[in-house]
Amino acid sequence: MSETPQLENIPEDTGKGLSNGMDTKQKEELELAAVYVSDAQHNRNIFFETQPQAVRLYLLYNHWLLVVLLYFFIIVNLLLAVVEQPALLPVPTWASMLVELVCLSVFSGRLVHYAKVIPRDKFWKDPKNLCILVILLLTLVDMIIYGALKATDIYSVRWSRVFRPLLLVNFTEGRQLRRAFRSIRNALPQILSVFLLFIFSILIFSLMALKLFGKRGLKTNSGKPYFTNFLEIVFDLYVLVTTANSPDIMMPAYNASSFFAVFFVIFILINTYIFMSVFLAVVYNNYKKYLKEEVRQLVRTKRHKMVRAFAILQERREGLEEPVVSHASWNQLVRLVQADLSHAHRELLWSVADQHNQGYIGKLAFVQLADLLNIQVIAVKSRPHPLQRWSPSLYLSTPSRWLCRAVQHRVFVMVYDVIILVNAVFIGLDEEDPLIRNSEWFFLALYLLEILLKLYAMEPRAFYSRHNFWNCSRQILDIVFTLRVLRLIRVVVYYIFAMVGMELFQGRIQFFDSDSPGKHSCGNPALQDSSFAQLNYCKNNFNNVVSSFILLVELTVVNQWHDILVNHSGFTAVTHPSARLFFILFHIIVVIIIINIFVAFVLEAFFVEYTLEKSLLHTSLEKRIQELGVGTRVKVLVYSDREPGLRFWCDRVPGLRFWYILTGYRTVDSLLQRMFEADLDPEDFGGEDDPEESSNFNFSNPVFSSI
Repeated sequence: MSETPQLENIPEDTGKGLSNGMDTKQKEELELAAVYVSDAQHNRNIFFETQPQAVRLYLLYNHWLLVVLLYFFIIVNLLLAVVEQPALLPVPTWASMLVELVCLSVFSGRLVHYAKVIPRDKFWKDPKNLCILVILLLTLVDMIIYGALKATDIYSVRWSRVFRPLLLVNFTEGRQLRRAFRSIRNALPQILSVFLLFIFSILIFSLMALKLFGKRGLKTNSGKPYFTNFLEIVFDLYVLVTTANSPDIMMPAYNASSFFAVFFVIFILINTYIFMSVFLAVVYNNYKKYLKEEVRQLVRTKRHKMVRAFAILQERREGLEEPVVSHASWNQLVRLVQADLSHAHRELLWSVADQHNQGYIGKLAFVQLADLLNIQVIAVKSRPHPLQRWSPSLYLSTPSRWLCRAVQHRVFVMVYDVIILVNAVFIGLDEEDPLIRNSEWFFLALYLLEILLKLYAMEPRAFYSRHNFWNCSRQILDIVFTLRVLRLIRVVVYYIFAMVGMELFQGRIQFFDSDSPGKHSCGNPALQDSSFAQLNYCKNNFNNVVSSFILLVELTVVNQWHDILVNHSGFTAVTHPSARLFFILFHIIVVIIIINIFVAFVLEAFFVEYTLEKSLLHTSLEKRIQELGVGTRVKVLVYSDREPGLRFWCDRVPGLRFWYILTGYRTVDSLLQRMFEADLDPEDFGGEDDPEESSNFNFSNPVFSSI
């Protein structure tokens, strides 16, 4: 093909002379264009000024070391809860406050740096900045009040701790978390209508239960009246939706008459199966709708930044109506944006952009650069197998090729998956049996045979490379990568509820060793010989941040969570029945909303991954590599869920020198964009792209600047 020699013949220093001959203004313009491209690549949307000094400050603001330093102090600030009262590892109050003061100083410095980067009026109009400023001021006031009261031995509450996770959300680096929270917030009105209908159903069934069972004189197993209090019935039926108290809650009525079971069966069918399924659909459908809009806005912003970079580098050529960017300018730009790219990699990307080998590209091709840079491409030199060098006739013989194809076949992997499963079953069986004990040698021999066959089928150094040795599924890693934001949302919510729970319930329930008499009451007379104490639940408390997180995880699982709350046996017994509202609110936010989004997003992500896997190559880069691999010196290797790379060692094209591995996407935003790419217009540049307009400033994005 005509493009192939260019990968080999273009010299490494292409464009360097142009860079050396640039005046100061041209270099500054190139640096500004590189900042635009870098922002588009990493999906940053910061309204920065374009003066040279402001650009340098902006580059410093985005330096990886400062970002890591910010996250380090955010984590330290969150971990202060471990040493603060109620503390898991107690330290003097002045020590924890000193560390917190250092954290606040770092956050303030970061905020001041950000204020120097963007126009002052934009800084004060951005709710993120105002939120951070208010949090810092409130925290400082809380520290002063708490320190003063602590010095006079007066009890005080550290109420500002609930704001700490919000710093993780509101700093500019937390844009993915903000996007997820905005999507949830925007979806809440539609979710609320279904939730109100669900609550109405609970209330109606509770009223029916009160009328059906309230005057029959039924008793629970503990001898208490059965279904005589309306609010108690509402709570019990709400718990029944989670199936945590089934069938205990229905047994008194069922023992009285088998016909009463119909009431509970109908209730479970309507509320547990129908309403919870509807919740899953409604929550995710609305979340996905608003997330899609966020991703569309993200893509528009990214393309708009690329248009700005194009406007800086563009040039007019005779005979062309539209401005273009030359190969030399493009090459300089890429070297500045991502200096670690090899020459061959850059030329491969250029061959994708310049499909017709013209030496220049238009705006539409230039805008794709940010997406191309976000696809991880690894160039791997091909080496002939040692056996081929020693005995070519034997290694390239028909039986040898057949063996290589068999090893790389999907069935080979499936067979060893079954072997691993059988081995796991044998491990769990009785080791005293000689047959079971000696079977490990058989499985070990099979695993050694697998390694030897793979070493035979592919070059040893490639087999032990980090891209192949662990045989990880790239699709699953991509999905986990995408769901990272949803996990962070749970951490933020857990932290806030843990801080509130510690202030409300600390010291109410105590844990004692098995030989201590206090274990029968969990340190509180209200729980003396209660089912809570008898079930050894005393360690489920809010006496420190670790216990609080563990308890919240237990509540997320919802198995027997009502035992932690019920009257005369749980937190309601040591405080007030209204304490249930705290736990019910946690259940609604985490289990009904966030977990449903998490589950549905997993399903969507797997659907997208496996749909794309079964289709043709989707990106122009993959197609281009495939085109270059037909009878030339480059061959494509796309990661799949089965032994990547094996097939190219036995059926290698003669003269093959290197090939490429496409390992996926560098950012979460790129993966989200792929999930919604069918709904995105490839020529939507996000607004006016006139290079003469707004020449001194970047462009704003009201969606991304909101909280």
